[in-house]
Amino acid sequence: MRDWWQDLTDLVLPAECGGCGAPRTVLCARCRTALGGAVPCRVRPVPEPSGLPPVHAAARYTDEVRATLLAHKERGALALARPLGRALAGAVRAGLGAVRAPGVRDGPVLLVPVPSARRAVRTRGHDPARRIAYAAAGELRRAGVPARVLPALRQRRDVADQSGLGSRQRLANLAGALTLAPGCDRLLPAGRVVLVDDLMTTGASLAEAARAVRARPDAASPDRGGESSISARAFVYWSETGEGRGEQRSGRARRSAGRRPGRPPVMTGAGGADGNTGAMCAAVVAASPDAFEINRN
Repeated sequence: MRDWWQDLTDLVLPAECGGCGAPRTVLCARCRTALGGAVPCRVRPVPEPSGLPPVHAAARYTDEVRATLLAHKERGALALARPLGRALAGAVRAGLGAVRAPGVRDGPVLLVPVPSARRAVRTRGHDPARRIAYAAAGELRRAGVPARVLPALRQRRDVADQSGLGSRQRLANLAGALTLAPGCDRLLPAGRVVLVDDLMTTGASLAEAARAVRARPDAASPDRGGESSISARAFVYWSETGEGRGEQRSGRARRSAGRRPGRPPVMTGAGGADGNTGAMCAAVVAASPDAFEINRN
């Protein structure tokens, strides 16, 4: 009887803490403090890639924090998404407060996750940054911040595994790899854009994501498969109850739909022709310890 009960509880309860391995908890008190106990602050990699927006991080990528992120990302400890999302929400709030500028209107906070490589998603069975982003959006809404996840970015081409690559190699590997999903050029100006990821090391992924968000969609080069990356007009919908089940529609009718009078202009350049993308910022759960050196006197 005891063995049966033990097997049942193993299915419903976490086997061990994602950070330190303590039994019977998703994340123990000590690891929760390591993850979200400090005030999120501005971080900057060295060297800093061109075009990187201001980035805020909740924790240093060491010890328990590193183990927690790896458990969620590589070992499928999906219950860790909630505490990781809570830490990311704190970094998002810090970033929004730091980039607030005169003339930038209030609007919904659009969390735009940096997409994982398609190969990595197939291997892991999930996209860690997107899952954490949804958890962070929930935390922000519970705190009264009108936050939504907008999966606006997609990969235009395959990229090599980033492990073991230096900052220059990562920049070269990711250059031009991301593009806006169809229709998102019309949705982004409606809110305050925050690029989100689970981890920042060299900043190459966030810099490439920022470039893709700032670029004019109709200036994007075709996919390697020959199909124009933004040729098919589509729209991405999200709501309070249906978030996470984003629906994309495309087809001949969408392809033929042109720009109509009265629509907001699409973004141009670094600041954008309309909306709040000029005040774009980024937030991550953790960053490499060296990136925190910016805060020393």
